[in-house]
Amino acid sequence: MRVVDLAETFGRFTDAWSPKIVGDVNDMHVKVVKLRGEFVWHHHDAEDELFWVVAGRLRMQLRDGDREVGPGQLIIVPRGVEHCPKALTDEVHVVLLEPKGTLNTGDVKNERTVETLERL
Repeated sequence: MRVVDLAETFGRFTDAWSPKIVGDVNDMHVKVVKLRGEFVWHHHDAEDELFWVVAGRLRMQLRDGDREVGPGQLIIVPRGVEHCPKALTDEVHVVLLEPKGTLNTGDVKNERTVETLERL
C-alpha cells in the first residue's frame, strides 16, 4: 500500500489530456489528468466515468445542458452519454475513476487518443 500525494503527483507531469494511472481499485483505474482548453465530444459505450476536480474549474458540456464542477466536487458521466470536458481555468487537475481499458476519447480516435497509459 502507498499513499498518493495528489499535489506532488500533479507536479510530476505537464502534459494535458493524457491520463496517468496512480492506482487500481478492483477492475478500475484511478487516474490523474490535467485539462487545458476544450477536449472532444465523445461517449463511452460500456463505461461510466467519474471526474473529481482537485484544482481549477471544469465545465462538463452535455447535450442536455452544461454542468460546472469546482474543487472538491465530482461528476459521474454515465455510459453512453455524449460529453465534452472543458477547462474554465487555465488548468484543471482531475482524478478519474474508470474501468480498466477505458479509452480517453471513447468512441472517437484522434490526436488526443492515448492508447497506452503511463503509471506514476
